[in-house]
Amino acid sequence: MDLPDHPAKPAVRPAAKPSSGERERLDLLDVALFVRAALLANVSAAGREFGLSAAVASSRIAQLEKRLGARLLHRTTRRISLTQDGEVFMTRAEALLDAADAARASVGRAQAEPQGRLRVSMPSSFGRQHVSPVISEFLRRYPGVSVDLRLTDQVVDLVDAGIDVAIRISVLKDSSLVARRLAVNRRVLCAAPAYLAASGTPHHPSDLAQHECMILSDQRDWAFVTPAGPLTVRVNGRLVTDNGEVIRDALLAGFGIALKSTWDVAAYLRSGELVSVLDTYPLAENVAIWAVYPSRAFVPPRTLAFIDFLAEHFGDPPYWDVKPA
Repeated sequence: MDLPDHPAKPAVRPAAKPSSGERERLDLLDVALFVRAALLANVSAAGREFGLSAAVASSRIAQLEKRLGARLLHRTTRRISLTQDGEVFMTRAEALLDAADAARASVGRAQAEPQGRLRVSMPSSFGRQHVSPVISEFLRRYPGVSVDLRLTDQVVDLVDAGIDVAIRISVLKDSSLVARRLAVNRRVLCAAPAYLAASGTPHHPSDLAQHECMILSDQRDWAFVTPAGPLTVRVNGRLVTDNGEVIRDALLAGFGIALKSTWDVAAYLRSGELVSVLDTYPLAENVAIWAVYPSRAFVPPRTLAFIDFLAEHFGDPPYWDVKPA
């Protein structure tokens, strides 16, 4: 039976009235329909994805509630929301669907062909620039996989959010998550030539105290390796933001100096719109681009396929750090 990965042509049959001995037997299509309705906050929209009318979709969810003996959804004329019982069942329902995917992927033809819904989280700017342009290529390569791609700059709890794999750009800390490095994340201090012409070029990290530095989130401490040993400089500036694109725009406008990843500014460094500064003082922290996923005995083939796809696409060194021929 098709799960929500292939909702267009489900085997639709009326939800049978359960007998007293069958009350705990759940139809996976009903469970998948409930999960999708909860995510969309709309039963009719979820039904359309499964090829069901609004009336049939509503009836199936009602039968699911009857089997469980609990109301799962609050319904109004405009939208729906989860009840307390619905919130509890939602987590179990997603785990049930994942288990069904795993069972299907473990045998037969599906064992060699990734199948199922893949939930991915990654930083918004990185995702738009380096994953969005090739996500359709991944889907064409693996026709049995569907992708739920969530672009957010918030660090998401993978287990609580039901995320299969997340892309994180950071110094990897001890964690219960499994991680694979996808690419190095080279970072540079950079500014526009116009800013340096007006304000001068710093020649030592300590010179940054006299400059307009743009700060991502609360990352005010910039650590360097110097001949005299490690040096951390606390920088100041009038622009603090949690969005790297805002800083990049201000850089290009000649507002100040910023610490940027080359995946975001390599093209501007090559064109001369931005120039790097303090190149002789390497940054102390080695940041990388990681794929992380929950530690568990079974990792779905679709998760591994996506990680392999991204590693292949980024390359080593990553393509944004390779000078054009």
